[in-house]
Amino acid sequence: QVQLVESGGGLVQAAGSLRLSCAASGRTFSSLAMGWFRQAPGKEREFVAAISWSGISTRYGDSVKGRFTISRDNGKNTVYLQMNSLKPEDTAVYYCAAVLRSGVASSVGNYDYWGQGTQVTVSS
Repeated sequence: QVQLVESGGGLVQAAGSLRLSCAASGRTFSSLAMGWFRQAPGKEREFVAAISWSGISTRYGDSVKGRFTISRDNGKNTVYLQMNSLKPEDTAVYYCAAVLRSGVASSVGNYDYWGQGTQVTVSS
């Protein structure tokens, strides 16, 4: 089992920045590929970003490319999502996810473990 706990969400004005963190426990973190997803009210869960177990490979959803950056610190068992130039349409609950594999994964169905989510609200 893997436990994931997100933090760092909150209310921010448009064009502002936030950094989300996801702390993992329960399994060797460096064996896990990690991802961030988001879900707005009435919408399906959407892929945001993913990172391979080594941190070498990353992938981003089209709507966040150039604005968001995913990174990980295997020594701290933590994955981060740096969000810059935030827009009101980025408002959602953001979820951290993990899967026991080496490469990046961008589909909800690829992931076995999920955090509880953290709310991000961007005001205009």
